[in-house]
Amino acid sequence: MRILIVGAGGQLGRALRRRALGRADLARGHGVVACGRGEMDVTDLGVRDAIAAAEPDVVINAAAMTDVDGCERDPDEAFRVNALGARNVALGAALAGADLVHISTDFVFDGGKGDAYWEFDRTAPISVYGASKLAGEEWVGRVHDRVYIARTAWLYGIGGRNFVTRILDLAAERPSLEVVDNEVGNPTFCDDLADAVLALVHTRAYGICHLVNEGACSRHAFARAILDLAGRPDYPIHPVDHYPRLARAPSYAPLRNFAAAQAGVRLPPWQDGLARYFERQALVADG
Repeated sequence: MRILIVGAGGQLGRALRRRALGRADLARGHGVVACGRGEMDVTDLGVRDAIAAAEPDVVINAAAMTDVDGCERDPDEAFRVNALGARNVALGAALAGADLVHISTDFVFDGGKGDAYWEFDRTAPISVYGASKLAGEEWVGRVHDRVYIARTAWLYGIGGRNFVTRILDLAAERPSLEVVDNEVGNPTFCDDLADAVLALVHTRAYGICHLVNEGACSRHAFARAILDLAGRPDYPIHPVDHYPRLARAPSYAPLRNFAAAQAGVRLPPWQDGLARYFERQALVADG
């Protein structure tokens, strides 16, 4: 199986490449091609022909504009990348005769359900980022018929800038932190998501699925777990109900992995993922 990863420069793209190259079945096969923005700019219509020329069996689109506040400031760019860019990649995958995995987000929901979201729940984004990602889902489904749309949430990965690294950096600078406790979701380790995506492409269970580490928590509880594992259990974190930001985030949007689980694809609990993140991050730091 030949896998083409688009958006390989991001933290999920790097995890996908690393985890795919570590699999013996892929190493013995045709292998993995990983392209960052310099090799494949999804906003360029020419990416369609570049994808087709790579002759992949599977295309994984991890390219996105994920700066949610930046999306509010520049909606044109958000829709150019997250909607039209997704369409361009899907067209390329269709031309190549390849399956497509398109990565989406919990931000397609408004957070008002009061319970975990299934794949079958109505979408209602409340931010430009969420609206642009939902538009990407819809465009992809219009131009290609062999698509996995994998929604995920609260990603953090080795070597990336994310909520985990921000909490650690701020705790190193300040005597205490204030973190919201009314935003609830699924912390998801990129390595676990990458493994789930690589398992998903063997199922032929096309459609929408939710791929997140099992279990949910608040941002405050996540920050507490981060600092506990970092050896700072006594560091003070104060719960607050508001954090000033330009983009609105869904306040209660844990995702339930129902569809992919029926095909045997599941992710471990988020606490396990966070512990393994610290272990692997330490190995990288030690060289």
